[in-house]
Amino acid sequence: MADNKRIHYIPPLPPKREKRVGIYCRVSTNSADQLKSLTAQVSALTRMTAVNPKWLLVDVYIDIASSKTGSSRKEFNRMLNDCKSRDIEIILSKSISRFGRDTVEVLEALNQLKVLGVPVIFDQEAINTADIDDELMISIIESIAQAENESRGDNIKWGIKQRAAQGTSKLYNRKCYGYFNDADGNLAIDEKEAKNVRLIFNLYLQGKSVLGIVKELERLGIKSPTGKATWPKRTIDVMLSNEKYMGNVRLLDNGKHDAYYLAEGNNPAIISKV
Repeated sequence: MADNKRIHYIPPLPPKREKRVGIYCRVSTNSADQLKSLTAQVSALTRMTAVNPKWLLVDVYIDIASSKTGSSRKEFNRMLNDCKSRDIEIILSKSISRFGRDTVEVLEALNQLKVLGVPVIFDQEAINTADIDDELMISIIESIAQAENESRGDNIKWGIKQRAAQGTSKLYNRKCYGYFNDADGNLAIDEKEAKNVRLIFNLYLQGKSVLGIVKELERLGIKSPTGKATWPKRTIDVMLSNEKYMGNVRLLDNGKHDAYYLAEGNNPAIISKV
């Protein structure tokens, strides 16, 4: 008689997701670009959690906070409290710069989490804090912070240069002593102050030193731009080298070639070139 026994295949049980994971994301403003970045951060880290069979995504912590000291980070603090209560065992974050606002804050948070036995994984830098010691972590964070500061500075300079070249920089119409901003935001002459500006230039052309000009202004009882009876020498130096008094404006002058001059007529001139 034929053997009619059947073999039943029992599939293995899926691995138990043992590690409770929290995702932390931060952006500095609620602008459209920043919110788009926030969505991308959450999506990428959620996928990262899903592909690890031993990770269980428990919560997502999102802060929209500025880089200013003292700005609120409610979700960051809630995440730390969840780690203290053992609700979270691993934290995922896009990058070190997104985890904290500065080097000190990042290190303080990582030290707290280390005591709690909670590692932080930074996706962009491919760093797991469980795998590196404190000294190396400090070195890495400081290096990244320095690189980001340099990059941020380059971006700011680039933006100023572009606005200067296009004639859209707000610096063109930033007022100085002798001017005020009219209803349209353009520079207009303050005749009372302009009289003092002309006096300063005339005294200089007569051969008086900066100190001599200061003494003459004080003798005449003319108040400084801040309303004080004494005039700082630095104020006179700056005024004598300010092209705005001739109707021009200078930006990005590093003593070489990165200088932008708006054509004559950027603003009404208080003194003539000759």
